[in-house]
Amino acid sequence: MTSLKRWMKRILIGVLVLVATAIVIGAGYEARMRRQTAIDYPAPGRLVDVGGRRIQLDCRGSGSPLVVLEAGGDTKGSLAWAKVHDSIAVTTRTCAYSRAGVMWSDDNPGQQSATMVATDLQAALGAGGEQPPYVMVGHSLGGPYMMTFTKLHPADVVGLVFVDASHPEQFQRFNDALGRKVEVPAGLMRAMRAGAALAWTGIIRVGLLLAGPASTDPVVRTVLAYTPTSLGPLLEEVDAIPATMAEAGSFRLLGDRPLVVLTATAPPDTAMLKQMKMTREENLKYRAAWKALHDEEASWSTQSEHILVPDASHYIQDDRPDIVIAAVRKVVGLVRSPVAVPPGTPR
Repeated sequence: MTSLKRWMKRILIGVLVLVATAIVIGAGYEARMRRQTAIDYPAPGRLVDVGGRRIQLDCRGSGSPLVVLEAGGDTKGSLAWAKVHDSIAVTTRTCAYSRAGVMWSDDNPGQQSATMVATDLQAALGAGGEQPPYVMVGHSLGGPYMMTFTKLHPADVVGLVFVDASHPEQFQRFNDALGRKVEVPAGLMRAMRAGAALAWTGIIRVGLLLAGPASTDPVVRTVLAYTPTSLGPLLEEVDAIPATMAEAGSFRLLGDRPLVVLTATAPPDTAMLKQMKMTREENLKYRAAWKALHDEEASWSTQSEHILVPDASHYIQDDRPDIVIAAVRKVVGLVRSPVAVPPGTPR
């Protein structure tokens, strides 16, 4: 028995040594790859100082109003707008940026919130020498972020475009429509949190390499290269979603600011339904609730248009960039040449 215990102890020590060695090698690999990533995929635009931290800001074109592109809740940062940025910049000056900790931007040591996002954006635009008035364009979670920005800086925002944007009450409305709670699977969230916590060991980067052949799309390659550092800050934003929705939901009166609401209505395929854990019948109710939420968003301005996009998924700017470009140009045009309103008409 004593001999068996001795061998078990040796095996355990051997396993621990192997694990420690793997961690050391993985951490070294990750550190080296982060340095190489910064060389291979430099930040488009520039990194501006917002008080001891840097925010990546990519502004192109010229003219006023300034279009500000606010990404959704993902790790793409400014690259979420890669298919529309240059085309909009032909019409007027257009800025995309990456929120704190995402892609090239430095992480924010404080707790993330919609107000903090708005504060960072205002500081980045100021540090970059960019001036209002602004037309805010927000995708998904970017919708509540830009509504909070508008609430905090009402004199600076003159128009808005919602790109399949989130609604402050969407989760409760989805629950009501389906008769059950709609949420990201707990197992997936646990895996993402574990990956973010252990990203320094190289586990995410190795996992991405093992997932399949590398993409040839330069945008995808860049986003994946920065995923190990972007995932943690993204999860901080996810954790703050209830507070973000509450902040954004306290402001819904856009007055007569030009507003275009874009809603993706393409039905999901079988694989997507499985990922969403919905039947096709449930998804019909889900999409009806989504449209109703966007109808409500369109009512927040007296000068609005709600456009359904039947051949686009949630990422309308990728599937139908022309629709997004046209919507932004329409709002910019209305800001530059306001529609005449007859005297006495409510505004």
